[in-house]
Amino acid sequence: MDRDRVEGAARNTGGKIKEAAGKALGDEKLKREGQTDRVAGKIQNVVGGIKDAVRDKDRPDPDRERRTDR
Repeated sequence: MDRDRVEGAARNTGGKIKEAAGKALGDEKLKREGQTDRVAGKIQNVVGGIKDAVRDKDRPDPDRERRTDR
């Protein structure tokens, strides 16, 4: 799993917490910061997913031989 996926998930979670706190406190700025962090976290998570997919594409698939031997 790529580091961007982990950091993106953490940023997304932190954004959810900020957004909820902003709503509870009536702080519109904090709420917007939370929403921004959530979006940035989702984007970072997607970037990490793409990196994982590219990395996995270059790896040999050990199960491929077993599937073709049948």
